[in-house]
Amino acid sequence: MILVGRNLSPYTRRVAVSLDLMEMPFERRELATATDVEAIKGYNPLGRVPALELPDGEVLIESAAILDHLDEMAGPGLRLTPVAGPARRAVMRLCAFATGAMDKAVQAYYEETRRPEDVRWPAYAARGDDQVRAGLSELEKAARTAADGGSDWLVGDRLTQADVTATVTLDFVNTVRPGLMTDGDMPALHALAERCNALPPFAKTRP
Repeated sequence: MILVGRNLSPYTRRVAVSLDLMEMPFERRELATATDVEAIKGYNPLGRVPALELPDGEVLIESAAILDHLDEMAGPGLRLTPVAGPARRAVMRLCAFATGAMDKAVQAYYEETRRPEDVRWPAYAARGDDQVRAGLSELEKAARTAADGGSDWLVGDRLTQADVTATVTLDFVNTVRPGLMTDGDMPALHALAERCNALPPFAKTRP
Protein backbone atom coordinates (compact mmCIF):
# COMPACT_ATOMS: atom_id res chain seq x y z
CA MET A 1 0.00 0.00 0.00
CA ILE A 2 1.06 3.59 -0.63
CA LEU A 3 0.03 6.42 1.70
CA VAL A 4 -0.01 9.87 0.09
CA GLY A 5 0.49 12.95 2.28
CA ARG A 6 2.79 14.42 4.91
CA ASN A 7 2.66 13.96 8.66
CA LEU A 8 1.96 17.66 9.14
CA SER A 9 -1.53 16.81 7.90
CA PRO A 10 -3.25 15.34 10.97
CA TYR A 11 -5.59 13.40 8.68
CA THR A 12 -2.60 11.74 7.00
CA ARG A 13 -0.80 11.19 10.28
CA ARG A 14 -3.72 9.37 11.89
CA VAL A 15 -3.78 6.96 8.95
CA ALA A 16 0.00 6.43 9.15
CA VAL A 17 -0.16 5.74 12.89
CA SER A 18 -3.11 3.38 12.43
CA LEU A 19 -1.37 1.41 9.68
CA ASP A 20 1.60 0.83 11.98
CA LEU A 21 -0.57 -0.08 14.96
CA MET A 22 -2.43 -2.57 12.77
CA GLU A 23 0.93 -3.99 11.63
CA MET A 24 0.27 -3.29 7.95
CA PRO A 25 3.33 -2.51 5.81
CA PHE A 26 3.08 0.53 3.55
CA GLU A 27 5.13 3.00 1.54
CA ARG A 28 5.00 6.79 1.73
CA ARG A 29 4.56 9.49 -0.90
CA GLU A 30 5.11 12.60 1.20
CA LEU A 31 3.38 15.11 -1.04
CA ALA A 32 2.19 18.51 0.22
CA THR A 33 -1.03 20.17 -0.86
CA ALA A 34 0.72 23.56 -0.97
CA THR A 35 3.40 22.49 -3.47
CA ASP A 36 2.46 19.13 -4.99
CA VAL A 37 -1.22 19.50 -5.81
CA GLU A 38 -0.93 18.24 -9.39
CA ALA A 39 0.86 15.08 -8.24
CA ILE A 40 -1.76 14.58 -5.52
CA LYS A 41 -4.53 14.87 -8.11
CA GLY A 42 -3.11 11.71 -9.66
CA TYR A 43 -4.43 9.95 -6.57
CA ASN A 44 -7.34 12.20 -5.61
CA PRO A 45 -8.84 14.60 -8.20
CA LEU A 46 -9.76 16.94 -5.33
CA GLY A 47 -6.07 17.48 -4.62
CA ARG A 48 -6.52 16.51 -0.97
CA VAL A 49 -4.65 14.17 1.34
CA PRO A 50 -4.56 11.51 2.58
CA ALA A 51 -5.04 9.00 -0.17
CA LEU A 52 -4.21 5.32 0.16
CA GLU A 53 -3.40 3.23 -2.89
CA LEU A 54 -4.22 -0.42 -2.29
CA PRO A 55 -2.13 -3.27 -3.74
CA ASP A 56 -4.62 -3.77 -6.60
CA GLY A 57 -4.40 -0.09 -7.59
CA GLU A 58 -7.68 1.05 -6.03
CA VAL A 59 -7.29 4.42 -4.29
CA LEU A 60 -9.18 5.30 -1.12
CA ILE A 61 -9.62 8.95 -0.11
CA GLU A 62 -10.61 10.74 3.12
CA SER A 63 -9.15 9.50 6.37
CA ALA A 64 -12.43 8.22 7.85
CA ALA A 65 -13.13 6.04 4.80
CA ILE A 66 -9.53 4.79 4.76
CA LEU A 67 -9.62 3.89 8.46
CA ASP A 68 -12.93 2.10 8.07
CA HIS A 69 -11.39 -0.11 5.39
CA LEU A 70 -8.26 -0.73 7.45
CA ASP A 71 -10.37 -1.84 10.42
CA GLU A 72 -12.14 -4.29 8.14
CA MET A 73 -8.79 -5.64 6.91
CA ALA A 74 -7.26 -5.83 10.39
CA GLY A 75 -9.89 -8.00 12.00
CA PRO A 76 -10.96 -8.12 15.65
CA GLY A 77 -7.51 -8.43 17.21
CA LEU A 78 -5.98 -5.31 15.66
CA ARG A 79 -8.87 -3.10 14.58
CA LEU A 80 -8.95 0.28 16.32
CA THR A 81 -12.69 0.96 16.24
CA PRO A 82 -15.07 -1.57 17.80
CA VAL A 83 -17.46 -3.30 15.42
CA ALA A 84 -20.69 -2.33 17.17
CA GLY A 85 -22.37 -1.26 20.37
CA PRO A 86 -21.70 1.45 22.98
CA ALA A 87 -17.92 1.21 22.65
CA ARG A 88 -18.11 1.88 18.91
CA ARG A 89 -20.39 4.86 19.46
CA ALA A 90 -18.06 6.23 22.16
CA VAL A 91 -15.00 5.95 19.91
CA MET A 92 -16.78 7.55 16.97
CA ARG A 93 -18.15 10.37 19.13
CA LEU A 94 -14.68 11.26 20.41
CA CYS A 95 -13.23 11.03 16.92
CA ALA A 96 -15.92 13.46 15.75
CA PHE A 97 -14.88 15.99 18.40
CA ALA A 98 -11.22 15.51 17.45
CA THR A 99 -11.67 15.80 13.70
CA GLY A 100 -13.99 18.76 14.20
CA ALA A 101 -11.21 20.48 16.14
CA MET A 102 -8.76 19.54 13.38
CA ASP A 103 -10.99 21.11 10.73
CA LYS A 104 -11.34 24.37 12.64
CA ALA A 105 -7.62 24.55 13.44
CA VAL A 106 -6.85 24.22 9.73
CA GLN A 107 -9.35 26.95 8.86
CA ALA A 108 -8.03 29.36 11.49
CA TYR A 109 -4.44 28.66 10.46
CA TYR A 110 -5.21 29.31 6.78
CA GLU A 111 -7.11 32.48 7.64
CA GLU A 112 -4.06 33.92 9.36
CA THR A 113 -1.32 32.57 7.09
CA ARG A 114 -2.68 32.04 3.57
CA ARG A 115 -5.16 34.88 3.11
CA PRO A 116 -3.72 38.30 2.14
CA GLU A 117 -3.35 40.43 5.25
CA ASP A 118 -5.67 43.20 4.06
CA VAL A 119 -8.62 40.80 3.68
CA ARG A 120 -8.13 38.65 6.76
CA TRP A 121 -11.10 38.19 9.07
CA PRO A 122 -9.82 37.98 12.66
CA ALA A 123 -13.27 37.26 14.07
CA TYR A 124 -13.54 34.20 11.83
CA ALA A 125 -10.18 32.87 13.04
CA ALA A 126 -11.17 33.58 16.65
CA ARG A 127 -14.43 31.67 16.25
CA GLY A 128 -12.47 28.77 14.79
CA ASP A 129 -10.16 28.82 17.79
CA ASP A 130 -13.19 28.75 20.11
CA GLN A 131 -14.45 25.65 18.29
CA VAL A 132 -11.03 24.03 18.54
CA ARG A 133 -11.02 24.57 22.29
CA ALA A 134 -14.56 23.22 22.55
CA GLY A 135 -13.55 20.00 20.80
CA LEU A 136 -10.39 19.61 22.87
CA SER A 137 -12.37 20.27 26.06
CA GLU A 138 -14.61 17.30 25.29
CA LEU A 139 -11.53 15.14 24.80
CA GLU A 140 -10.10 16.44 28.08
CA LYS A 141 -13.32 15.44 29.88
CA ALA A 142 -13.13 11.95 28.40
CA ALA A 143 -9.45 11.60 29.30
CA ARG A 144 -10.12 12.74 32.86
CA THR A 145 -13.06 10.34 33.23
CA ALA A 146 -10.96 7.46 31.91
CA ALA A 147 -8.08 8.29 34.25
CA ASP A 148 -10.44 8.51 37.22
CA GLY A 149 -11.66 5.03 36.30
CA GLY A 150 -8.12 3.66 36.22
CA SER A 151 -7.71 3.43 32.44
CA ASP A 152 -4.87 4.84 30.37
CA TRP A 153 -7.12 4.96 27.29
CA LEU A 154 -10.21 6.93 26.35
CA VAL A 155 -12.55 4.00 25.69
CA GLY A 156 -12.14 0.69 27.46
CA ASP A 157 -8.86 -0.90 28.44
CA ARG A 158 -6.98 -0.74 25.13
CA LEU A 159 -5.82 1.91 22.70
CA THR A 160 -8.47 2.78 20.10
CA GLN A 161 -8.90 5.17 17.22
CA ALA A 162 -10.17 7.71 19.75
CA ASP A 163 -6.70 7.81 21.34
CA VAL A 164 -4.97 7.99 17.96
CA THR A 165 -7.10 10.84 16.67
CA ALA A 166 -7.12 12.77 19.96
CA THR A 167 -3.31 12.66 20.14
CA VAL A 168 -2.83 13.62 16.51
CA THR A 169 -5.28 16.50 16.92
CA LEU A 170 -3.60 17.86 20.04
CA ASP A 171 -0.15 17.68 18.44
CA PHE A 172 -1.44 19.47 15.34
CA VAL A 173 -3.12 22.23 17.33
CA ASN A 174 0.03 22.76 19.40
CA THR A 175 2.00 23.04 16.14
CA VAL A 176 -0.19 25.43 14.14
CA ARG A 177 -1.97 27.34 16.96
CA PRO A 178 0.77 27.37 19.63
CA GLY A 179 -0.75 30.19 21.68
CA LEU A 180 -4.17 28.61 21.98
CA MET A 181 -3.45 26.77 25.23
CA THR A 182 -1.56 27.90 28.30
CA ASP A 183 0.87 25.80 30.34
CA GLY A 184 -1.03 23.27 32.39
CA ASP A 185 -4.12 23.50 30.19
CA MET A 186 -5.96 20.20 29.60
CA PRO A 187 -3.60 18.04 31.67
CA ALA A 188 -5.41 14.72 31.19
CA LEU A 189 -5.41 15.10 27.41
CA HIS A 190 -1.74 16.04 27.39
CA ALA A 191 -0.95 13.02 29.58
CA LEU A 192 -2.76 10.77 27.09
CA ALA A 193 -0.81 12.30 24.20
CA GLU A 194 2.45 11.81 26.08
CA ARG A 195 1.68 8.10 26.54
CA CYS A 196 0.77 7.71 22.89
CA ASN A 197 3.75 9.67 21.60
CA ALA A 198 6.07 7.36 23.52
CA LEU A 199 4.95 4.54 21.21
CA PRO A 200 6.97 4.14 17.97
CA PRO A 201 4.06 4.62 15.51
CA PHE A 202 3.38 8.03 17.05
CA ALA A 203 6.97 9.05 17.77
CA LYS A 204 8.22 8.54 14.23
CA THR A 205 5.36 10.54 12.69
CA ARG A 206 5.38 13.64 14.91
CA PRO A 207 5.43 16.75 12.70
